[in-house]
Formats: sequence, structure tokens, C-alpha cells
Amino acid sequence: MTDIQGLLGNEAADLLAYTARGIPKEDLVLPGRDFVDRSLASTDRSPRVLRNLQSLFDHGRLAGTGHVSILPVDQGIEHSAASAFAANPRYLDPKNIVELAVEGGCNAVASTLGVLGAVSRRYAHKIPFIVKLNHNELLTYPNHYDQIMFGTVEQCFDLGAAGVGATVYFGSQESDRQLQEVSEVFAHAHALGMFTVLWCYLRNSAFRKDTVDYAVSADLTGQANHLGVTIEADIVKQKQPENNGGYPALNFGRTDPRLYDRLTTDHPIDLTRWQVATCYMGRVCLINSGGASAGQGDLAQAVRTAVINKRAGGTGLITGRKAFQRPTEEGVELLHAVQDVYLDDSVTVA
Repeated sequence: MTDIQGLLGNEAADLLAYTARGIPKEDLVLPGRDFVDRSLASTDRSPRVLRNLQSLFDHGRLAGTGHVSILPVDQGIEHSAASAFAANPRYLDPKNIVELAVEGGCNAVASTLGVLGAVSRRYAHKIPFIVKLNHNELLTYPNHYDQIMFGTVEQCFDLGAAGVGATVYFGSQESDRQLQEVSEVFAHAHALGMFTVLWCYLRNSAFRKDTVDYAVSADLTGQANHLGVTIEADIVKQKQPENNGGYPALNFGRTDPRLYDRLTTDHPIDLTRWQVATCYMGRVCLINSGGASAGQGDLAQAVRTAVINKRAGGTGLITGRKAFQRPTEEGVELLHAVQDVYLDDSVTVA
């Protein structure tokens, strides 16, 4: 097993022994082997959606825990093929992407229609596929930031996908249109029996003030989550919060001072707990993103993110560049280290 305490270093005692001070864990619907029965069996999701969600939870090294580890590889579109794969060109081949997810013990692989369609007959029955349907491409000059559909729900169904994913850039001028488009896509996916994953990202240059980026504040990301679950996302992907107080700092929208002085603190577990709470108190799964690869410290950073997510009541991590932008053996080691956090019974919900 991974030396979690050693990787956390000076933060180990604080992150592993902390007790949440805002929303108590007893108020949450927590991950577990019976999560689908407890949280989703009484919803409007069809038996086929429930079956595909259960297959997600039953796959990989985390099978039976109620937690998930997902490998996402769509950065060749979202950034560029060079920026994503120059560090490890073998992952330009879709086969190697899926095999990394399999060897890495992941619950699922999330990628583009083209990647998963290229290998669907070989792998769709071996690991759950999540097809990311919309993307922001940066070849248009000058660059613009918008999520547009690259495929259809029927194509995802035909290639054997268990779920579909999409992004809404909340806070952007295009978010209203994106929200409507994705809502329709999610309804269609549910009708065909696939579960839904929403990348609830914030994008607006006005969210940065006095060198602080409030696009990763607990209050604004929490509201993005709350909008995402409203269109029936089954899983919300969100960046882990790095600060709080976006609403008062930017002086817009509506909030409540009790969020800042009673329901959260400055501790990362309390901030992430608010993200869980805004996903219907955990009835919808919160997974945090692994973030960009920074090199040597990636393993420790990934483990730290996983510890915070698990202790906050989250469902797991979706770790991409930290895994595939390094030699395969190291990528597998990193994915296993993240999973070890969720397998370690001593790391409990705060």
C-alpha cells in the first residue's frame, strides 16, 4: 500500500485527523457498496441507467467500495495534441489510453468519441466507457472559449458507452446555451440507459480579483455543482476548492454570511464538504479533478487531493495528465496510489 502519511508530509496530521466543523457527515449520503440502492434506486433513473452506474462502481481496484477512479483523456482537443501528448506520444494511440485505464485499475475511461469509437469493439466490454461529447477547441484564431458538441448520444450508445460526459462553462456568456444543450443530451442519454457526468467548470476572467482566482472558490464552484445536479447529472466533476468568498469578493449574485462563518472554514476538507453538500448532500457523486502535471510532486499532490475528497465525503478522483504524461509504469503507480487512499480504511470521512 502507498505510504499516505509520508506523501502528505507536514500536512499529514492536519488532513488525516481533522474533524469537519461545518456540515456534519451524518447529514450526508456517503459513498458505499450500496450507494446506488440508497441514493438512486428511488429516482426517475431507469433500470438500465442504474445497471450502468452499478457497473461503474463494480469495476477496477475500487470495486465494491462506492468510490471511483477515472482516467480522462480529452486534452488533445481541449488543449492540443502536442501539449497533451508530446511528453508521451504513445498515448496518441487510443489503444494505449484504454490499456492504461485497465492496467491502472480504473473504474472507467473517459475520452472523446473518436478515441473510444476507435477501440470500442475491443474494449467496451472490458471497462466502462464515458464518452465526452462536447469540447473547447483552441485551433480557432484568435482563440475563443466555448464548448461545442462533437457527436451525438446515439453514437455513444452504438459504441457501447456506459455513460456520457459534457462540460458547461458556468459564468461564461455561452453558459445559457451550453446548459440547454447539455440538459437535452443528458435527458436523451438517460432515455437510452447511460449515466451522465458533468464537468462543472467556471470560466470568466472577471472571477479573478487581486491575484485571487475565485473560479476555484468553494461558494462559486458549489453553485456550479448545484446547477449541474439540477439537469440530472449523476456525477459532478469539479476542481477542488482553493479559497472561498467569491460572491462577496466580486460583489455579485446572492449568498449568505452563514456559509462563511458557520458552514465552512478555511480548511480544505470543509471547503470540499460544501461541494459535496451542493450535490444534494452527496446524493449525486462529487469527483474532483487531478489537475495539470507539475512533474516530480504529482504523486504527493494526487494523494493529497484524494485524501481531502474522501474525508469530505466525495466519491473519487478523475486523474488524467498526472498519469498519462509520464512513463506507463509511473502512471500506473500514480493511479494505484490514488486508489490506495480509498482502499485504506484508516482514511475515514471527517
